Amino acid sequence: GLMTEEELAEFEHTANPGGGSCAMMGTANTMNILAEALGMSLTDAALTPAFFGARLALAREAGHKVLEMHRRNILPRDILTMKAIENALAVDMAIGGSTNTALHLPAIAREAGLELPLDRFTAVAERTPHLTLWKPAGRHFARDMYDAGGVAALMNELAAHGLVHTDCMTVTGRTIGENIAGREILDREVIHPVEAPINPRGGLAVLYGNLAPEGAVVKSAAVAPEMMVHAGPARVFDREEPALRAILNGEIKPGDVVVIRYEGPKGGPGMREMLMPTSAIIGMGLGRSVALVTDGRFSGATQGACIGHVTPEAYLGGPIALVQEGDTIRIDIPAGTVTLDVPEEDLAARRARWRVPEITALKPGSLLERYRRAVGPATRGAVLE
Repeated sequence: GLMTEEELAEFEHTANPGGGSCAMMGTANTMNILAEALGMSLTDAALTPAFFGARLALAREAGHKVLEMHRRNILPRDILTMKAIENALAVDMAIGGSTNTALHLPAIAREAGLELPLDRFTAVAERTPHLTLWKPAGRHFARDMYDAGGVAALMNELAAHGLVHTDCMTVTGRTIGENIAGREILDREVIHPVEAPINPRGGLAVLYGNLAPEGAVVKSAAVAPEMMVHAGPARVFDREEPALRAILNGEIKPGDVVVIRYEGPKGGPGMREMLMPTSAIIGMGLGRSVALVTDGRFSGATQGACIGHVTPEAYLGGPIALVQEGDTIRIDIPAGTVTLDVPEEDLAARRARWRVPEITALKPGSLLERYRRAVGPATRGAVLE
C-alpha cells in the first residue's frame, strides 16, 4: 500500500539502466574490489563502469598482462600470499563488504595453500576503520566510489596509515604500492579519511558464543545502532520457506529473533542465501526491531541484524539445532557474542533427544548426497574437503 502499480512499474523499468553488476555493496562489487586488492586484477578494473570505453581498454590490457606474466614467470601463488590476503581483508573491512567474503577468502586462501581462520577477520577488523558506506546501508553507489578515486585511492589512504602491505606483487607486474602511488581521495564524503571514519572498527564482525561455538558472521556496517545489542524470543524454522511465509503473514513481531536452520553447507545442502527472508523483514518494516540467525548465508546486500554462517551447523547437531520456540537469544555485536540463554543441562537433554530431521533426506548416492559428504564447514570456506 506504499506505492501504486504504476510507480512499481517505473522502478522496474529504470532500476538497472545499463550493463554491469548491481551498483550496491553486494557480493559482486565486493569481490571485484577484493580481486583488485589481492593484486589479481588490473588497477581500476573493479569499479570502472561497464559501459565506459576504459573498460574495453582494461580488457585489452589484461590480454597483454597475461602474456607478460607468462614471460616473467609470475604465477598466481606469487601474488596470492598471506600479505595479499591481509590486504583483501583490510579493504573488506574498510568497505563494509559482503558477508560472503567470510566464505570466499578462506576458500581462496586454501587454494593457495594458506589457512585463513575467522579470528584473522576479527584481528583485521579491530585495526581497520570502515571508510565507505554504499546502498543499501548508505546512500552511495559503485559509480560514486569510482569517481572518488576507486580502490587505488582507498588503498593509498590505508597504506598511509600502515594498514595494507605495499610490497605485494600484482598482475600488473608491479607492486601494490607502485599501483596506488599518488592516488588521492577525490570525494571524502564517499571515501572517508582514516582520521574521520564512518566507524573506527571494520564493517564485518565475527561472533562467538554457545549458539555459534566455531563462529558466525554479521555485516555490522549495515546494522541499525539500536540492533547492535539485542535480546529476544526465538522464532524457529527448519528451512527458509516457512520462515518467509511467517514473515509475510505478519507472524513475526518486533523484538523477535528469527532462526532459520538446516540451510548450512551440509544441511541445505549448498548453503542457500537467505535473501527473501531478510528482504521481507525490511519490507515489513521490521529491519530495526527483528534479528535473524541462520546457518545459511546471505546476499551480500543484506542489511539489518542478520547473523549467518552459524557453525557448527544444524545438520551436524550444532547448538542452533537445539533452539526451541521462545528461547531467548542474546546478540552483542560490539562484544562479538551470540548466545542462547538456556541452561547447559537443558541443552544436554535436548542434544540427547536430537535426530537429523527427515526434511534433510537425500537420495543415497545422488550428486547432492555426495556433495554433502564432501563439503566442509562455513568457517573453512565451505569447500570440498
